[in-house]
Amino acid sequence: MTTAPLKGLRVLDFSQFLAGPYASLRLADLGAEVIKIERSGKGDLSRYLYVSDVMIDGESTIFHAINRGKKSVAVDLKTEAGKAQVWELIDGADVVIQNFRPGVIERLGFGFDAVRARKPGIVYGSVSGYGTGHDWDALPGQDLLAQARSGVMWLSGAANDGPVAFGLPIADILAGAALAQGVLALLVRRGISGEGGHVETSLLEAMVDLQFELLTTHFNDGHRPPQRPAANAAHAYLGAPYGVYETADGHVAIAMNDLGDLYECLGLAAPDASRDPFADRDLIQSEIAAAVRPLTTKSFIKTTEARDIWAAPVSDWRDLRQSGVLQALGCIGETSRGGETFASVLSPLRVDGARLRADGAAPYLGAARPEWATRD
Repeated sequence: MTTAPLKGLRVLDFSQFLAGPYASLRLADLGAEVIKIERSGKGDLSRYLYVSDVMIDGESTIFHAINRGKKSVAVDLKTEAGKAQVWELIDGADVVIQNFRPGVIERLGFGFDAVRARKPGIVYGSVSGYGTGHDWDALPGQDLLAQARSGVMWLSGAANDGPVAFGLPIADILAGAALAQGVLALLVRRGISGEGGHVETSLLEAMVDLQFELLTTHFNDGHRPPQRPAANAAHAYLGAPYGVYETADGHVAIAMNDLGDLYECLGLAAPDASRDPFADRDLIQSEIAAAVRPLTTKSFIKTTEARDIWAAPVSDWRDLRQSGVLQALGCIGETSRGGETFASVLSPLRVDGARLRADGAAPYLGAARPEWATRD
């Protein structure tokens, strides 16, 4: 059996909903014991506030998805008894994570400085909406709002589509992944020197990092705005043929390719050598689209694969599920709680050939055992 790299490590997680809990989920899958500090009576908002109408054992699917294998302690942080319970947990913890708005955790008495004063070697992780020290720091830190403020919505879609949001909470997930990376780095430093520390990130910083290639171009090309294609859009900064094209029965994606090879594959006359893949992007893509549209997806992919043209079918979740690839990789597992067994998406990491996962399902509110302040 593979030894989980973080076995024996304890994480106290004050965070809720997505960004912070995603970070602690990654740590839990690597073997850490994660204890959620939740509000008495209510708990994590994601237990009941979510758009899905699918519930598992009385709680939302997102809560189950992002809190697998964690423990829960229900505490009233406004009472002295509740604070004493949390300090007892901190005394036995290695990592603390929180995602309150800036200033809130400090007012509750558990900010980094207070925790470090009691436990100098603590590794402390904070994620907020926009960081601190500017006019946005007190604004609501929510995924869609961070996408909107980051400029990323002007990179997807076609020229006349207006801003296009991601269909996923990408700011939350990327911020959580960045926080987990920072926590692991501080744990390595602590292992070397004994020094703890505070790692911070935000939804905005995660979205800026996502755009680092294109923003670097933008900051150095006279601040020209991105130019999305008129149709077949996939990337504002890449020339033809890069895009998504309709077939007779679906869609295909075509990546960077030699235009001559692609035109020959499609039975088109060789393109004019004077054409520029970016300046003439809309014209080139319209010619490719017209050639692809009568073809079935299967026939197009068979032809392009034989010629080593970079292309792929655009799959939906049914196609992905039926491909068998996720099952072969071991990406999907089963979890049980309250007599219900349900599918779970597991960690993207494999360690020593094994896909590690946190043991057990998402916790019931306050269900940690009475000896919660002691280690196993």
